[in-house]
Amino acid sequence: MDKYTERRKFERLPIELSLEISRIFKQDYIEISDIDAEINVTDISKAGIGFLSTAELPVNYYFNGKITLSEGEFFYAVIEILRKNDADEGYHYGAQFVGLAPFLAEKIDQYAKTL
Repeated sequence: MDKYTERRKFERLPIELSLEISRIFKQDYIEISDIDAEINVTDISKAGIGFLSTAELPVNYYFNGKITLSEGEFFYAVIEILRKNDADEGYHYGAQFVGLAPFLAEKIDQYAKTL
């Protein structure tokens, strides 16, 4: 497999969505509060999201997010930050949904059909 072959399980779909993070947490009750970081979600799949932020967030931490796919279609999810790369104006992150119920993943499939 060459380095340009897609290795993700699910197709990434474009989305424009902003979220606010006020706290992030890790297992063993480690928490960082008063972050007030705005993130701009750039893409979504059934496995997770990609997002941009000017805030430097730690990898392997979690946050709660409300994902709004369209008017009236949303769900809440726990999101784990998996990777961080430098971007022009901040950082680009890759994150996965943690324990997303199958019926919520179906909402993402429904969103894909509207594109």
